[in-house]
Amino acid sequence: MMETTFLPLLFGGDINVYSMARAFHEAYGIRSTAYGKFATGVCYESAILDYRVCAKNEDGPTFYDNVCKFARANPDKTVLVIGCGDSYVKLAAQYKDRFPANVIAPYIDLALMDELTDKERFYELCDQYGIDHPATFVYHKEMGHDFQLPFEPPYICKPANGVHYWEHDFPGSEKVFTLPDRESLEATLDKVYAAGYPDAMIIQEFIPGDDSFMRVLTCYSDEHAQVKLMCLGHVLLEEHTPHGIGNHAVIITEPADGMAEKFKAFLEDVGFTGFSNFDIKYDQRDGNFKAFEINTRQGRSNYYVTGAGYNLAKLLVEDRVEHKDLELTVTRNRSLWMVVPHKVAFDYTPKRYHQEMKALIRAGAVTNPLLYGPDAAFKRKLRLEKNQLGHFVKFRKYYHRPD
Repeated sequence: MMETTFLPLLFGGDINVYSMARAFHEAYGIRSTAYGKFATGVCYESAILDYRVCAKNEDGPTFYDNVCKFARANPDKTVLVIGCGDSYVKLAAQYKDRFPANVIAPYIDLALMDELTDKERFYELCDQYGIDHPATFVYHKEMGHDFQLPFEPPYICKPANGVHYWEHDFPGSEKVFTLPDRESLEATLDKVYAAGYPDAMIIQEFIPGDDSFMRVLTCYSDEHAQVKLMCLGHVLLEEHTPHGIGNHAVIITEPADGMAEKFKAFLEDVGFTGFSNFDIKYDQRDGNFKAFEINTRQGRSNYYVTGAGYNLAKLLVEDRVEHKDLELTVTRNRSLWMVVPHKVAFDYTPKRYHQEMKALIRAGAVTNPLLYGPDAAFKRKLRLEKNQLGHFVKFRKYYHRPD
């Protein structure tokens, strides 16, 4: 194992964590440490991770204590704290100025983070920077059923504050609701607020088009708030389970021409640092790309960037540990990322993309972040095989082909 001056400390237990740990292992040959809530999942019993189970991982004082204990146990190393979920990123921002001196938490201040991740405020900023977004209505509980919408159904309905939303889970909850009419919209709002959710809900026009109209833009801004990497992914397929809807399943990287400059100006003007991730959809009605939200972290599909040749761990280390002056890279090469078996990918993606998918597979320009040679213990391979086979069942059950 390579000797380094730093150690990655990751929080979470999903594919986001594993993808970052794999990036660190590929670039530096080191094992990352991760705190997750459950003794299951893709990180559990991994050879490239020291995975530590902590049921109260999302509790503020517990999170803070875990960081401090790890930093004190490694006083001669720079500890890179990396949140791999919204709650962990907010905790890192909240406590970053109180961590031991050998800890780097590469996040913006909590006030700016709260502003950007509040979808109501985010859309105001989009208007300010000329970034298109769907027609939007901000709903507040006190409105009841007495409100008028400036667009027709079907409606998209989602929480303005995702962290608070999942703190008040309820039967039938979904990450994003697609609702066919006013009656179902009102019923959904009633359920959300009956569960105790305290914030606004975002109601939007539905932008037509299947999963392949989606894009994901991953950016990295250095410690001086200058954008240094922009990598656009063309989403060909998403997951469709109630809690996983919108999670990416197949991505091809593509050039970000015509889109990069506006997002770069936005990030630099607000003083953003670290990883950011935008969900975007192409609107065939007017030919514009419309932003849905910003994540103030790398997305769960972040390995599509590393797999395309732009290792995210290396980028972070060169900026925050080695303090190198990085050049701006707006990626242009094509590569294929998928977390589902090839047959699922070809069965559910539009046929117009199959020729390029096959060409990239033949060229070896394809990655599944979970399938990593140095992490191929027999028990893990069995669990991953079960995970991969599960996608056949999930897509048959939940995926409804668009007309």
